[in-house]
Amino acid sequence: MVATSTLKTKSSECISELVDRRYDRACIDKELDFWDHCLAEPQGNADAAEDRSCRQLAKMFEDCLSRAKKTTLHCSSVLVPEKLTRRIAREVLRLASCEPCGLRGCVLYVDLELDKGCERLERIACDATVVPTFELTLVFKQDGAAWPSLRDFLFMGTCFAPTFRHVLKLSPGFRLVKKKLYSSSAGTVVEEC
Repeated sequence: MVATSTLKTKSSECISELVDRRYDRACIDKELDFWDHCLAEPQGNADAAEDRSCRQLAKMFEDCLSRAKKTTLHCSSVLVPEKLTRRIAREVLRLASCEPCGLRGCVLYVDLELDKGCERLERIACDATVVPTFELTLVFKQDGAAWPSLRDFLFMGTCFAPTFRHVLKLSPGFRLVKKKLYSSSAGTVVEEC
């Protein structure tokens, strides 16, 4: 069936023809209502799906930081600037939009840039059933301007091991590195945000 915005009103004979072919009338009406809604707000539906993907991706980054807090980062809490994970998610979706499988073909590496180099927090295959077509490396940056609190100095050496940081504050900046895996024009794109 071809969906047009005028199908419901202009051709009741098409509907009766579908009913004659033993299609359920309620199913036809639901289908037509769905397409009427989609055609009335085509951009709205795309925006809603993109917003949902953006929220899910942002939540995935927050969960990654939460898991890494005790295991890799050795701190009691991570302070993330407001809307940082949403900004990163939008950039990731933008970089994935021109790929053949979109975000499903992405392997995402999440790193944290420290004074001594980068620390790998997690490797995430966005869809394990799809052969990856590109890699994205997200590098969170530590806020170098943040002074440790007096409480952190008092705790160091008494309750916690010297490598334990009480609070890690992230910078609002980040870096995304995109590497195409299967392309004749394979290259690397680095974006500083």
